[in-house]
Amino acid sequence: MNVDSVEGRAVTIRDVAARAEVSVGTVSKALNGRGKLRPETRARVEHAARELGFRPNVMAQGLLAGRTSTIGLVTTDSRGRFRTPIMLGVQDALASSQISVIVCDTRDDPIRERHHIQTLLARRVDGIIVTGWRIEAREPIDSPVPVVYAMTQSTNGSDFSVLPDDEHGAMLAIRHLVATGRRRIGHIAGPDRFLVAHKRADASLRALEENGLEVVGGSPLHGEWSEDWGRQASDILLRADPNLDAIFCGSDQLARGAMDALRERGIAVPDRVAVIGFDNWIAMATACRPQLTTIDMSLEDVGRVAGEHLLAAIDGTPLPEGLHQVPCRLIVRGSTG
Repeated sequence: MNVDSVEGRAVTIRDVAARAEVSVGTVSKALNGRGKLRPETRARVEHAARELGFRPNVMAQGLLAGRTSTIGLVTTDSRGRFRTPIMLGVQDALASSQISVIVCDTRDDPIRERHHIQTLLARRVDGIIVTGWRIEAREPIDSPVPVVYAMTQSTNGSDFSVLPDDEHGAMLAIRHLVATGRRRIGHIAGPDRFLVAHKRADASLRALEENGLEVVGGSPLHGEWSEDWGRQASDILLRADPNLDAIFCGSDQLARGAMDALRERGIAVPDRVAVIGFDNWIAMATACRPQLTTIDMSLEDVGRVAGEHLLAAIDGTPLPEGLHQVPCRLIVRGSTG
């Protein structure tokens, strides 16, 4: 017989105890792997549970082990463009653990963040992942449970932070342009105040130097993360070198603006000028004509790494210290030929 009810009701631990002819306490120990039991007793309890189709209460098991089988995901990315793929990666890492995720949006407000952290700790979450929309170092969270930072980093060097390898991504972009025969390459960068804009710009200069090239205009052009700046900056590059044959943009939004400006000037992409972006923002990249070659930050992998390490920490393995960088990926589409 293999049923999940007895006389029309759900099977309980008492039913298993009666079937196995042991105490309720013995059933609890056998099914939770606790206590010292004779192998034949443990086997008899497990057989009775299977025969009755008994499903243990996961929450009750967790409380017995001092856990709630929940973690908190605290995010400053209210728009969700970075948060969503990171959360998918976290959920992939936790899929087999029966751990649920409580998402808290701080809207980049420190007071709201403190409130969410206090609430999560009051709910006795087993761990916390902190994520954001920029990689600048932030103040660490004071928490009695393990904390992992993803797409952001802690100012405390002993904390564990997971980031995309933006420098690797920028070098992939330049090497791809060079491999397609481009030699007069400009770089449209994000705001000077953003660490990620500098990392991508500095890495692109190194990659150009590796190939004996210099950036068009003498230096990267820093401006806002906007299509408008992409248009303005591409005009500046064309004035600096009318024979410009490629533009590496520090975001897909910048690249969309650059491609608009080139089209308005009657300059064919990619025949005369190749364009490559950064982020792999699907809605933006696939709306471009031609579709945009870009760098994918592997954010699901960032979330997966964060989730795997947090799960290990919950199980007792100490978190690594410092920064872990996840490689980016080149996504080739029509804008580079």
